[in-house]
Amino acid sequence: MRKKNKPDKNGFVYSTNPNFSFNNEEEETNITLPPNKQPLRIWLDAKQRAGKAVTLITGFVGNDSDIELLGKQLKNYCGTGGNVKNNEIIIQGDQREKVLQWLLKNGYNNSKKAGG
Repeated sequence: MRKKNKPDKNGFVYSTNPNFSFNNEEEETNITLPPNKQPLRIWLDAKQRAGKAVTLITGFVGNDSDIELLGKQLKNYCGTGGNVKNNEIIIQGDQREKVLQWLLKNGYNNSKKAGG
């Protein structure tokens, strides 16, 4: 038996609003800035991490897949774990010097080591 009212990808089946229309528009993807224009900041942080120090890279402007790729490259270079959350790259341990060295070597000339 076939269902007449199949939900769309948003879960809508029926609306009583006569002016209702499904928004099929995709979210706008952020355009990733070139490496030399990225305003990256490197921080050392230990707050809310049970006293463990992590290196935070903030300020990335671009889409999610590009920040994921950058995070993966930095983790591989540093030889440590980490992840990408809330548009921040988190690298385990105090890796500020290594991260800054890698970023400068790969064209991220606008990167700065911030306090920590």
